[in-house]
Amino acid sequence: MPSISHPVRRPGRPPKTSDSPFDTREKLVRLGTEILTEKGFLNTGIDELLKRASVPKGSFYHYFASKEAFGHAVVDNYAAYFARRLDRSLLDERQAPLQRLMNFVRDAKTGMARFDFRRGCLIGNMGQELGAGHEGFRQRLDEVLSDWQARVATCLDAAKAAGQLAPQADSQQLAAFFWIGWEGAVLRAKLVRSDAPLELFATHFFAGLPSDAKAVK
Repeated sequence: MPSISHPVRRPGRPPKTSDSPFDTREKLVRLGTEILTEKGFLNTGIDELLKRASVPKGSFYHYFASKEAFGHAVVDNYAAYFARRLDRSLLDERQAPLQRLMNFVRDAKTGMARFDFRRGCLIGNMGQELGAGHEGFRQRLDEVLSDWQARVATCLDAAKAAGQLAPQADSQQLAAFFWIGWEGAVLRAKLVRSDAPLELFATHFFAGLPSDAKAVK
């Protein structure tokens, strides 16, 4: 009967079982994104975050100088995530340009429903909380919204090239209007726990798009 060999334990340090510093920071940012998206920045305490992450307070301040610095890291994380989400819909060349924007709306409604409309838009939430009174956050949040607006404007330019939108249509203005209305609809959907505000806004936005030169002043 052949003998069973066992791995030889080599001398030295035991294998690492804890998260690496990079993993710990990423865990804090990921959980912070989830919590802030639901509760907002001002209503979220560091102790709650640390308890959920099972991370000591000293580790938090090793990675982030302050709650504000942590907030900026969360904003950057959410902005990158949402840009990828937008691109997944808006750059899908298998679909006509306006259908891509409709697909984003559909996916966003599904995403909010998945969490029973408890989570809204982190950028919109923080804009309401901090935008007027906190210059550092105000500028960063505006940059994020401007980036999203530019992505939608590019999609609307593609719609003009495809003949779905009047050539004279102002893609930048329409994209700005989309985000102003969409953020308001997301806030209301979270309030009433329903996708009805999202559906109402989207229906009127797409119905109002100029489809020929006569419709554009």
